Amino acid sequence: MTAHGETPIVSRGIRGATTATANTAEDILEATQELVTVLIALNDLDTDDIVSAIFTTTPDLTAMFPALAARTFGWTDVPMMCAHEMAVPGSLPQAVRVLVQINTRKSNSEIRHIYLKGAKQLRPEWGISDEEVSRASSLNSARQNNASVSATS
Repeated sequence: MTAHGETPIVSRGIRGATTATANTAEDILEATQELVTVLIALNDLDTDDIVSAIFTTTPDLTAMFPALAARTFGWTDVPMMCAHEMAVPGSLPQAVRVLVQINTRKSNSEIRHIYLKGAKQLRPEWGISDEEVSRASSLNSARQNNASVSATS
């Protein structure tokens, strides 16, 4: 606690992963947009909370940079980097992973790590159900609509 009784702002990491259907720009963009949408909604993030993001893909995904998808959510001032994962035999193919660093008052236990689609096998305890993905997408759409209305008012 701070001297004023507040929880201090700390830096935390949020992990996430998903899989793309194919090595096309459209499929990588779609998979990454879904991952970022759910990550934002379930962690109640504003762009100003985000310190930076590191995206990785497995070596079989080369058609586009996943960070491009994050820019569509307004992360234009967020430092981002893309890289390839190690080519480990037998590892999950067509995977997009992210590590997002945020400033927050949340505890580690309040952070929601996001594992979708085939990536759920990597961390089953952090797997997000399809129903929760749908709810998170709806929440994020409503949030973006409210932000648009506020910006035009």
